[in-house]
Amino acid sequence: MWDPAVYRRFGTERSRPFFDLVARIGATAPRAVTDLGCGPGELTRTLAERWPDARVTGVDSSPEMIEKAAADPGDVTFRLGDIASWQPGPDTDVLVTNAALQWVPGHQRMLSRWATELPAGAWLAMQVPGNFDAPSHRLLRATATGYGVAHVLREAPVDDPADYAARLTAAGAAVDAWETTYLHLLPLSGPDHPVLRWIEGTALRPVRAALDEDAWTAFRTELAARIAEAYPARGDVVPFPFRRIFVVARTAS
Repeated sequence: MWDPAVYRRFGTERSRPFFDLVARIGATAPRAVTDLGCGPGELTRTLAERWPDARVTGVDSSPEMIEKAAADPGDVTFRLGDIASWQPGPDTDVLVTNAALQWVPGHQRMLSRWATELPAGAWLAMQVPGNFDAPSHRLLRATATGYGVAHVLREAPVDDPADYAARLTAAGAAVDAWETTYLHLLPLSGPDHPVLRWIEGTALRPVRAALDEDAWTAFRTELAARIAEAYPARGDVVPFPFRRIFVVARTAS
């Protein structure tokens, strides 16, 4: 179960890659814009502000996220849907998917399919986290192994920028691909380490679902100690490097 309140922790840091991504989309007057994996909807609504004449739709597989988004939809339509089965309409001129495809097995094949199914000259923009070899995730996997739940974690579900670029170029698209490592300076506040609080909204979800309450409490305590050692505070902040992978592609005209 996704918790919108937990996911929205560090909202400024989480939203920055979205804006860096969509800034590279060159569409001027798209007919329809879709945001796959829209979450609680705040970022999707900025797409409607940028393209006020477009029909903007946010899609997410989480009922909790869609309920939150639909509570204040504005000029955006939000609906529950599975990214893996989504298909573009004949007027989908912009497709955005931000920090969502890492949850979808086989998303690489989906990108190739979308590049051929989108209209001519359409824009496909995606961003995925590329930090699965970071200390936070290595420690998460090591701790999960000790609790017998490592199987619920994904080892390395995303590709490098060059691999995505090659796939979409082969589908006939013009591609702009890059990666950025953001250095988030997370403030110390409350009893929990901020990196633990960060991953609790995303990477820790499968572990939480797999453990009972007592095991989860013990797991979280053990992981917190390991993370605090790997990410020491500097003054009143904790530096947290976070690699992200971006691709913006335009289908052949």
